[in-house]
Amino acid sequence: MESYCNRKSYELRYSDFDFKDEISLSAFLSIVQESAGASADELGFGYNALKKMGFGFVVVETYCEFIHPIRLGDRLTVETWPLPPRHVIFERDSRVLGEKGETLVRLAARWCLVDLTTFSLLTPDRLGQAHETCPYRDERTVEVPSWKIPRIAGRLCGTRTVRLSDCDHYLHANNAKYADFFMDCFTMEELAARRIRAFQIAYVKQAKEGTELELFREDAEGGSICEARAGGELIAQFRVWFAGKEK
Repeated sequence: MESYCNRKSYELRYSDFDFKDEISLSAFLSIVQESAGASADELGFGYNALKKMGFGFVVVETYCEFIHPIRLGDRLTVETWPLPPRHVIFERDSRVLGEKGETLVRLAARWCLVDLTTFSLLTPDRLGQAHETCPYRDERTVEVPSWKIPRIAGRLCGTRTVRLSDCDHYLHANNAKYADFFMDCFTMEELAARRIRAFQIAYVKQAKEGTELELFREDAEGGSICEARAGGELIAQFRVWFAGKEK
């Protein structure tokens, strides 16, 4: 029997790309999130099914490796599947393919199932039959160096207030928006000569509308680590590894 895989193709828009005509990280994460949602719908534990139960999935960590940059004019196909869950951690791997079927990106993500009233973490058995019959797949697309991002002292790069347009249906800043927050810790001049080889985001606490975020950055081996804090409390972390710009 063939292993389960949700496969979805995407037509990219001009607004999905940055000043280098490469896909922005927020647009990329939005596409990956959409594919994860389509797969969850297909497997019986999508947004609408869980909403009736008062539950929801939230992404807590994402790690991504770019084999090749995604450039303006590219057409993408995302393949994604869930791995067997471990206690309250639901893992999902994805592979992004180019028009010729070549692998452009490999990605791993960790999600949690939460009670939307209390935001307490739930175990897979709360999904009932959808969990019992789910065709979980063991294949991993990428080896994550470490899910733990080191804490930093860092220098303050700026502040950002979470606004209505940043928030999703769970009433907090959407995970993809943090990519924009963190990339604003860099300048065009810094990024012009480098491309992103890999990046990682960890979501620690919710940031609701009106939250004042302070963004910090510290350069590390091969890249940088950034943090978003509110009132001194850690909200999210970001790590990026750079490679020389491809010709």
